[in-house]
Amino acid sequence: MTEKKPSVLFVCVHNAGRSQMAAGWLRHLAGDRVEIRSAGSLPADRINPVVVAAMNEQGIDIAAEHPKIITTEAVQHSDVVITMGCGDACPFFPGKRYEDWKLDDPAGGDLGAVRQIRDEIRSHVEELITSLRED
Repeated sequence: MTEKKPSVLFVCVHNAGRSQMAAGWLRHLAGDRVEIRSAGSLPADRINPVVVAAMNEQGIDIAAEHPKIITTEAVQHSDVVITMGCGDACPFFPGKRYEDWKLDDPAGGDLGAVRQIRDEIRSHVEELITSLRED
């Protein structure tokens, strides 16, 4: 019998910074043990290039990712929904595990500011991985 992989959805407004970094970290740290999605309530045209640069410093390449709109299906098919400032635009379904990570928005930030956000996201993702193992 195979164990079902937990599924995590990261959501922020533009899906161009925080949620993409979180998905990159989770992919890097958990590999294929977790199904990973990211989306935004108002997706940008492209990922923030400063975010891409900050993640590249850690050996994580997210340059090929594209901002996506959040869908009801993405939320329904996720075990855990992590929001990062998407406000009331995130659909809510009873029985889902929701977490809201209070993080600065990297939009308009320089590389130093984005590094701080990146490192804070890594800490959150490490805690998330531990909690997924306990579920």
